[in-house]
Amino acid sequence: MRSEVGRSQLTEVHLIFERLRHILHEAKIDKRIQYMIDVIFAVRKDKFKDHPSVLAELDLVEESEQVTHVLEIEDSETTEDQLDVFSPDPDYIQNEEKYKIIRADILGDEESGGGSSSDDDDESDEEEEDAAKETLIIDETQTNLTELRRTIYLTIMSSLDFEECAHKLLKMNFQPTQEREVCNMLIECCSQERSYLRFYGLLAQRFCQVNKSYEEHFCECFQEQYDTIHRLETNKLRNVSKLFGHLLLTDAIPWTCMVCIHLNEDETTSSSRIFIKILFQELAEFMGLPRLNERLKDATLTAYFEGLLPRDNPRNTRFSINFFTSIGLGGLTDDLREHLKNAPKMIMTQQRHDVDSSDSSSESSSSDSSSDSSSESEKEEKSRRKTSESRRRRASPPRERRRDDRRG
Repeated sequence: MRSEVGRSQLTEVHLIFERLRHILHEAKIDKRIQYMIDVIFAVRKDKFKDHPSVLAELDLVEESEQVTHVLEIEDSETTEDQLDVFSPDPDYIQNEEKYKIIRADILGDEESGGGSSSDDDDESDEEEEDAAKETLIIDETQTNLTELRRTIYLTIMSSLDFEECAHKLLKMNFQPTQEREVCNMLIECCSQERSYLRFYGLLAQRFCQVNKSYEEHFCECFQEQYDTIHRLETNKLRNVSKLFGHLLLTDAIPWTCMVCIHLNEDETTSSSRIFIKILFQELAEFMGLPRLNERLKDATLTAYFEGLLPRDNPRNTRFSINFFTSIGLGGLTDDLREHLKNAPKMIMTQQRHDVDSSDSSSESSSSDSSSDSSSESEKEEKSRRKTSESRRRRASPPRERRRDDRRG
């Protein structure tokens, strides 16, 4: 029966291809259809190698056990349409018991063996899960980090404005350990642009305003970027400084992050001085010199600007004054100039105070020494008096005896 079915199928395929060959010979079709028919003939020539009738994944029954059922269209068959609709079985439990008996008769002991094997499989699966939980896998290749950076980069590049980009990135629900990488990636994308785009400043500002942890991360990034600013090219340096300038003037990050800046000749490089120059020029442009000067004189922030506006050494003070004057922001150094002008007087008063304190200490020490010497001299005088009196007493009896002898 099966061989007959196969032959009938082959004859039908042969008839179809004969008809296609006849269409090609007529040449009444366009070139595109001709090419498609040629492709079909090429597939047939390869014996349908790339188009199997049954996929290998579905060919589960061996060929010797396959049974082909042939249904003729003209034959009348009972369709049993009631099977298409679910209906509860009132004798479900009894029928299940009968099915178990029949299955046991057919399969024999395979059921029990199958149950034990399934239990063994379950136990092995549980052991594997426990071993997987106990085993700590460390990804040294940083595949997850690379994929995260790639996702962030594509999201930033595919966004039309900063609001859309912030919405997409915040929707990803980054882990706390991944938030720092978001900040680093945003700064890196900003530095790669040909010129500074306000898009990145607004995006970073939105992150800082939405979540305070991003504010802390950007403060850490500010210190890290300032410490490694010498590694950046001039264009990247400009973009990064303008980005942080935007965050500072909008108060997205606190001004306390400037505590890492020490403006003196020994602790700055040419790159760090360019960074500070662009940063303060950006702040002065958008805030105005009076507001910027007022912020730098804020009593609550003075401790954080000691490195930026040094007063510990006249040499460092003079360097800071010359720097801000050279970049056109000399108005920020009025207090430093006044301090530098009064520095000699303060030094002289300090020296006088030190001299007075040393003199007073020397006087006190001399008075102590004189009192000690006077007490010692008094003790010596007393001892001398005692010795003289004792000598007199010893010499007085012989004189009295002499007087008595004279009288006698």
